[in-house]
Amino acid sequence: MSDVMIVGAGPAGLAFARGLAGAGLSVAVIERQPRAALADPPDDGREIALTHRSVATLRALDAWRRIDPAVVAPLRVARVLDGASRFALAFEPGPGAQDRLGQLVANHHLRRALFAAADGQAGLTLHTGAGVAAVERDADGIAVTLADGRRVRARLLVAADARFSATRAALGIAARETRLDRTMLLVRATHDRDHGQVATEWFDYHQTVALLPLAGRCTSVVLTVRPGDAGRIAALDPAALSAELTRRTGGKLGMMRPVGAVHAYPLATVWSTHFAAPHAALIGDAAVGMHPVTAHGFNLGLRSAAALAGLVRHAAARGGDIASPRLLRRYEAGHRLAAGPLFAATAGIVRLYTDAGPVARIARPTLLRVAAGLSPLRAGVAHLLMRH
Repeated sequence: MSDVMIVGAGPAGLAFARGLAGAGLSVAVIERQPRAALADPPDDGREIALTHRSVATLRALDAWRRIDPAVVAPLRVARVLDGASRFALAFEPGPGAQDRLGQLVANHHLRRALFAAADGQAGLTLHTGAGVAAVERDADGIAVTLADGRRVRARLLVAADARFSATRAALGIAARETRLDRTMLLVRATHDRDHGQVATEWFDYHQTVALLPLAGRCTSVVLTVRPGDAGRIAALDPAALSAELTRRTGGKLGMMRPVGAVHAYPLATVWSTHFAAPHAALIGDAAVGMHPVTAHGFNLGLRSAAALAGLVRHAAARGGDIASPRLLRRYEAGHRLAAGPLFAATAGIVRLYTDAGPVARIARPTLLRVAAGLSPLRAGVAHLLMRH
């Protein structure tokens, strides 16, 4: 019987496992993918905007040093625009702060670094190649049966298996899932003009566009469109796709030349009704699946892993119960406090900027200008971007 069982070896699951290093606990990690896919994950097109808090966490987990500095791009300024308006609301680091809002790193580099940090960790056992088929709970802990018949028991189960978590459902924890009838397209592109390490996001009436500055004159173009448009765009040949990206980005960076594949992700948000249950907890997207508009899903997942790992380590050091109801309630309360306001604010932004009605069209530019005139508000949002 293990002390801790983690279902899902994505970034949150691996970060939690690594956060328990040196605590004297036996840890079992269950992942349906083969080991090779964890050691060398494929490029999924996602660029992660890391806050300073997240970078500090990755350093503490011994993962940050494993990322080649050449693949890390600074994010110095973020701008928000509405439609064709030239007005922009800008967020910058305040006086005395670091010279950037955060760092941009491709998701597969982060996954590889976290796996390399956790691989070979004392007390850690990796079960790959099969997902969870059944979950049973008793007074002493939880047992799971894998699809290939293997059985794993632990005092504490931590679900980190994505926003549509089968483990969460097996634990009897409900979740509010919202399908958004939008698809996010991701494609990297080179261009003629310098992006200046400025991220730009603007909202048109039938699309949302984000430009995330990468190393050199290269940008990750993020288009959020209706599923039918997404399928058409993804099927374009390189020349037609170049013209489409240039048109949709308004020529802000000149001609856009796609590099590599187009990745498509249907959008949905998830809020679990509980983040804990007897002998179990949820972290990462299994707890909260954020809309990507604020680019905080990864950071929030990393924060949940670090918070729970800290509580478990503290309990283990005192010889206490690592799955006590009090510990799990404390974790849930803390993560609700961290995630709730951000989740609600993101939902409000999405509603405002996807509403094509006349009231919303008038309200959007007005709100941007009001926010621009409130320096404390801009400074507060910049602080949130840098520290959350």
